[in-house]
Amino acid sequence: MTWTRAITAVLLLWVAAGMHLSAQIPTGKNPLEGNPDAILAGMGNYRLRCADCHGTDARGVRGPDITQIWSSGRSDEGLFKTIRTGVPNSEMPAFAAPRTSDRDVWQMLAYLKTLAAPAAADPPRGNAENGALLFRAQCAGCHRVGTTGGRLGPDLSRVGSARTRDVMAARIRRGSEDFRAGFEPVTVTPPDGKPIQGVKKNEDLFSVQIMDSGERIQGYEKDKMKAVVNTRKSAMPIFGPDRLSDSDLDDILRYLQTLRGFDPAVKQ
Repeated sequence: MTWTRAITAVLLLWVAAGMHLSAQIPTGKNPLEGNPDAILAGMGNYRLRCADCHGTDARGVRGPDITQIWSSGRSDEGLFKTIRTGVPNSEMPAFAAPRTSDRDVWQMLAYLKTLAAPAAADPPRGNAENGALLFRAQCAGCHRVGTTGGRLGPDLSRVGSARTRDVMAARIRRGSEDFRAGFEPVTVTPPDGKPIQGVKKNEDLFSVQIMDSGERIQGYEKDKMKAVVNTRKSAMPIFGPDRLSDSDLDDILRYLQTLRGFDPAVKQ
């Protein structure tokens, strides 16, 4: 009985400690900003954990340019929280404790601050208001922003903080062969019916669940289908210059750049 009570007490203390640590998000300014040792350690951690997406110069590869995150209105505290918890509906993972310590996060931010660039002097190309109108007419049938739009393609509510302008332009102009989980194109052909095209939502050895072009989610047993084919052609059409002028592309890209999932006027 004594051992049972002791073990129970230890477990309760461990759970309470875990809850306490997970609830604490450091506040205020980075305590390691400008510290040479912290900057050096942060450079190593950044290159190991972040450079694959954001680039060694932090100007973006698959992920966005993050050299202007402070000039865009973000705070040290808000950036710490973003690294800790990740970004929903994006490829930005969470760097949770204890695998990543508070010191690790502050060191990476101290290093990033040395790469920070001032706000661009020249205004970005394009008219965001017209871009929003073009988006609603040509993109919102498949893509969601906030609470409106379709679900066949990825939610773009934070795309401005998840993709560089060049990457977004390439996706619009040339399409994509790199698909996020849940949006991989697939064609299911029943034994006596027409092929059904959609995006794959779930799959195991015996079945596949897809969302079709009408946003209906259906499950199919593979052994009862004539064919189940993973395709490389995206459901998203290619918007060449004949379909979308360079000026309209600039407008859409400017609108997409405003979709950052946070209000720069609010301290984060």
